[in-house]
Amino acid sequence: MSEFKNVSVVKKANVFFDGKVVSRSVIFEDGTRKTLGFIQPGEYTFNTAAAEVMEILSGEMEVVLPGKTEKLVIKGSGVFEVPENSSFTMYVSTPSDYICSFA
Repeated sequence: MSEFKNVSVVKKANVFFDGKVVSRSVIFEDGTRKTLGFIQPGEYTFNTAAAEVMEILSGEMEVVLPGKTEKLVIKGSGVFEVPENSSFTMYVSTPSDYICSFA
């Protein structure tokens, strides 16, 4: 799907890590929420409250997921899931575009 229809967009940006990670929240008619974001190169650890599905649309990175020691390598695009109440680390080597879906 290349676009979302019939959604509301929260105007205020979600800004993390001194502006190196920025996203906007999109609310669907059924109340579900996604964020559309952009990540600059760097190392970032995120904590989750709800389960998340991260869809990387473009970029290159390595991701360390909860309970894993081996890094997930993403070049171009990829998807990974993160359980609720956990954390994951992204080692981003090129500017990257993503969608985060919350369970």
